[in-house]
Amino acid sequence: MNIEKQIEFDKVKELWMNLAVTEGAKEQIRETTVCLSEAELRKRLRETGDARTFMEKRGMPPLQNVTEIKEIMEAARKGDCLTPYQLERVEKVLVSIKRLKDYLARGKDDGNTLAYYEENLDAAEELREEIGRQIRGGAVDDYASRELCQLRGSITRSEEQMRQKAEQTLHANKQYLADHYCTVRNGRICIPVKKEYCAKIAGSVIDKSATGNTLFIEPKGAAKCFEEMQMLKISEENEVYRILYTLTAMTAEWETVLDENIAMIVRLDFIFSKGKLSMDMQAFEPSLNTERRILLKDARHPLMDREKNVPLQFEIGAHVQGIVITGPNTGGKTVAIKTVMLNCMMAQCGLHVTCQKADICINSAYLCDIGDGQNLSENLSTFSAHIKNVLEVLRMADQNSLVVLDELGSGTDPAEGMGIAIAILEELRKSKTAFLVTTHYPEVKEYAEQTEGIVNARMAFDKDTLKPTYQMVIGEAGESCAFYIADRLGMPNEMLRTAIKAAYGAQAVNTYSFQKKDSEIKKIHSQRISRIKKTKNTELPGGMFQLGDSVMVYPDKKIGIVCQTVNEKGVLRVQMPDKKIWINHKRVKLHVHAAELYPEDYDFSIIFETVEDRKIRHDMERKYTAETIQKPAAEV
Repeated sequence: MNIEKQIEFDKVKELWMNLAVTEGAKEQIRETTVCLSEAELRKRLRETGDARTFMEKRGMPPLQNVTEIKEIMEAARKGDCLTPYQLERVEKVLVSIKRLKDYLARGKDDGNTLAYYEENLDAAEELREEIGRQIRGGAVDDYASRELCQLRGSITRSEEQMRQKAEQTLHANKQYLADHYCTVRNGRICIPVKKEYCAKIAGSVIDKSATGNTLFIEPKGAAKCFEEMQMLKISEENEVYRILYTLTAMTAEWETVLDENIAMIVRLDFIFSKGKLSMDMQAFEPSLNTERRILLKDARHPLMDREKNVPLQFEIGAHVQGIVITGPNTGGKTVAIKTVMLNCMMAQCGLHVTCQKADICINSAYLCDIGDGQNLSENLSTFSAHIKNVLEVLRMADQNSLVVLDELGSGTDPAEGMGIAIAILEELRKSKTAFLVTTHYPEVKEYAEQTEGIVNARMAFDKDTLKPTYQMVIGEAGESCAFYIADRLGMPNEMLRTAIKAAYGAQAVNTYSFQKKDSEIKKIHSQRISRIKKTKNTELPGGMFQLGDSVMVYPDKKIGIVCQTVNEKGVLRVQMPDKKIWINHKRVKLHVHAAELYPEDYDFSIIFETVEDRKIRHDMERKYTAETIQKPAAEV
């Protein structure tokens, strides 16, 4: 039984999770359930109120997602060398912690208790400053150490000397060059030399052009500078790694502090997300009680449009254990019971509620059966699924539970469904469970009137506009208004009389006040169905052709003999001088009847079969033979 999904608390959680920043806080929200400790619940509600007040006065908190920092700390713990990018992420988190500390500290002037969480945050100033000094722009800064600064300066000078040597060689040997520029090939600075003059330039061939006519030669003087530069770069790389490993070790030393900071950021994110949800929903802090009393003033469904939602007034407790709500369909009964349970569950999760005023008891369990429970995979009908859910509710319900049941006893024979509905209510009454149910059965209304601790309620309905007002009136039983609605919408009086008589007897027809004069339903002619016209099963025109008829085949006007009569598709087979053909009867004209050409009972196989096939056929008629009659290739 997924209670959160049935009452749409899962959708409230989705809105709530979207307001959190960290993955840890989102996971906490996903796993949040009702709190059963009064002290803990009061603390959670107080935190929600403080978070909202804090943000209303000081703005949104500077929270940052810390998921990535956890992975970085894990790498540091393993002894991996952190990259400049990873160290910058650590620095940004530390900067965020510093800003969060400052943000919380300002709340101390307001006396907000959340401000004192600032004391549980450590911005690790030493680590933050050291990373900020040595890492910039995703790389180790030139001034991270004196040695690194000197090495990079020497590398720059070596690169400049290497280029100067190449340019000197370029200017001194212009007559041997393919072009007047220096270029870099395979990391080395070269000059383009014509192939036939390569021996004129002292140096090493590094590359050649696509045609092979130009060789790229690294001058000897430039090569010496390149070797010096490579040695300097090795020293530079070693120094960079020394700095990175030092910062990694320093980060690992702050592991405990950073872990505590991350945990505190997640906690604060969770608390402030509750305040954000309260602000977005324009909610209010409820009061709590342990006296089985629920009071909701101007309550609304948290997921409905505030402009269109009609506020709900609800009260249960003291001498009222359960409420039976009746009224017309689309009158808002299901929305009403969801609104009550949603607000109660939100309050018990430490959230503010969408009511102007709320006094809510702490419930040990929230149990419900709402909507069509039809389950095709388990072969359960709507009624079977309802009963299965209700029995589970009854097994779990006790004096501290809140139970909500929608359309009690529906989905089966009305008389039997009514009996089951009353039996369920009686069991809930014996369990001393607070409950809220909806129904259409008039007998259930009577049961509620006659039973102590159970009262009727109705959803108001405007008979002039035929629209529900979505207002719950506790203490009065509602009417389904089915006959009234049908009457106003034009159902003929004769049909209404039949319906009233079937429902309440002939006497009720005399007391019913019809809204209009007698009339009949005016039929509207529907569109006609287009059917396939049935044709008589007449003989095809080609039926005149008989086996052996001599026919003229068009358009070639050749004479042939019918060897197979017309089939159901109007096609016959004709023996031509050199082959047999299939042809539509419309392309064939009778030339001479077979009766005029052949005697009666003439054996046409003499004409249409070979001597070999006729012999095989003759053998087949007398005895078993393994031979078969082969069709000529022209016939296949």
